[in-house]
Amino acid sequence: MKKFLITSAFAFSAFLVTAQVSEQQKEALLDIYVATQGENWVNTWDVNQPVDQWYGVLVKNDKVVSLNLMFNNMVGSLPSSISNLTDLQTLELSFNELNGEIPAAIGDLNELKLLALNGNNLTGNIPASLGNVQTLTELHLSSNQLEGQLPTSLSNLTKLELLNVFDNKLTGTLPLGLAHSKNLQQIVIAENEIIDTEGYASLLLFKSETEFKNSNPLNPSAKTIIASETSDDEN
Repeated sequence: MKKFLITSAFAFSAFLVTAQVSEQQKEALLDIYVATQGENWVNTWDVNQPVDQWYGVLVKNDKVVSLNLMFNNMVGSLPSSISNLTDLQTLELSFNELNGEIPAAIGDLNELKLLALNGNNLTGNIPASLGNVQTLTELHLSSNQLEGQLPTSLSNLTKLELLNVFDNKLTGTLPLGLAHSKNLQQIVIAENEIIDTEGYASLLLFKSETEFKNSNPLNPSAKTIIASETSDDEN
């Protein structure tokens, strides 16, 4: 009986050590793996190993909090089941061969702070649902094939510090509400077809000057700039 108790206790402790993320989160990661040809990644996954040993996956308290697969030869479209990674704070998938549209389901990631999809082949519109991710501080979507206007819902991102949509096919005007964000420090919109950037820049400049006057001169909070210049060889 004593031997059985010791054996049982050892088995239970071993279970605790190897216990991993929920099945739902594991399946979401596997969906990404399959949808983007994971077997051909530069750093692939041994799916028989615990999730916290998979390349680019950071697990804390049995929850996936970061997925960083930058420069990893991901080819394909992101599945909507990515929304099941509900505890994700960082999603860094830049410089791959991702195509198709940005899943609207990413707007369900209510803990996300950094979303980086630079340097892919993403198409379609920027989903309005991104405006639901009010924890977001950095949004990097540069060097894709994104079209349409920046959704006005981005004005809801009151914690946003950096917006980078450089080198896409975006049109229209910038959401006016973004200019009133207290935390926004930089907007990079060059190499698009966005109009009235000068008027928007003037508004940001006025906002910055007002904040500077109301701040400690030795520690100014006015840092907002807008980068809208086009390349010299464009003409």
